[in-house]
Amino acid sequence: MPKANSLSDLARHLGLSPATVSRALAQHDAIALTTRKRVADAARELGYVPNRAAQALASGRSGFVGFLLPMRGRGLADPFLGEFVSALTEGFAAKDVELLLSAVPREGSELRHLEHLVTSARVDGIVLSRIEQDDARVALLRERELPFVTHGRIGPDETGYSWLDTDGEAAFAEAFDLLYDLGHRRFGLLSIDDPLTFRTARAAGLRGAFAAKGDPSLSLRQVSCARYDSAGRARAIADMLAGPDRPTAVLAIADGLALELMAAAQGQGVSVPQDISVIGFDNIPSAGHVTPGLTTFDASIADCATELSAMLLARIAAPDMPHESRLLRPQLVLRQSHGEAPQA
Repeated sequence: MPKANSLSDLARHLGLSPATVSRALAQHDAIALTTRKRVADAARELGYVPNRAAQALASGRSGFVGFLLPMRGRGLADPFLGEFVSALTEGFAAKDVELLLSAVPREGSELRHLEHLVTSARVDGIVLSRIEQDDARVALLRERELPFVTHGRIGPDETGYSWLDTDGEAAFAEAFDLLYDLGHRRFGLLSIDDPLTFRTARAAGLRGAFAAKGDPSLSLRQVSCARYDSAGRARAIADMLAGPDRPTAVLAIADGLALELMAAAQGQGVSVPQDISVIGFDNIPSAGHVTPGLTTFDASIADCATELSAMLLARIAAPDMPHESRLLRPQLVLRQSHGEAPQA
């Protein structure tokens, strides 16, 4: 079978006009679905690769979607971000859409980078992650009416944009109940200073479950640090482990903090879980490879990214469709970093 080196070759093979073939490859709604499928099948069989610029002219779309990549010292070395971006890329590539990563320098403005992406018309839509309590990025995209979806949400009942989130509030309440039933009364919350909504939701879950017990023997030690300040994390963890009345159970806002806490505790001769139980959140790959294995919540990072890619493509295809919201319940992964409270 001859190879189709141009749009005209493909059009002649199909007995269609080049304009029809071009619009079919661009998935234009004016072309019948059966014709679009026939053209796509023939292009695949004949090895035809569409010209991106020509497709953009025919469809009015760039064929790219954007994602901001803040470079705060870790970049894609962040295990959560690495898995999330990889799955996003695969989700869009399956529909012949490319993910454009816009790197934000350490001292750069994420909002300024986002505005440049929007005004340059280089992308047809945006995926936002790590949503803040008062997120100017969301406000900008709503004002400019560019299709976007968010991983996370500003408030619990958002309806003005499409979002997907994991229920950290319910997860931390579940973790507290598990540890309480194992006899723990001295609790710790290892958190971050950044105004991210997942932080406040998880803390609210713990505090709500805490208050619901009405148990005067309960105590809570909360310490926090900036996400990308290694010295600050070390100080926060030292504060958590200090003194004879240190917590016997600690919930860490994310697995990375939980793993650092476990390493510091073991370095001080504090045994996990005999002396202190630790539970994290995210289920990054290293959580299952440490000793003892980290009990955590599986946030289904890759599945969330795949869902978000589908949600954004649907919004690009139909910008006036009703907004979607999906709240997923993360699954507790029981490993060996938690156990019964130590005897007094």
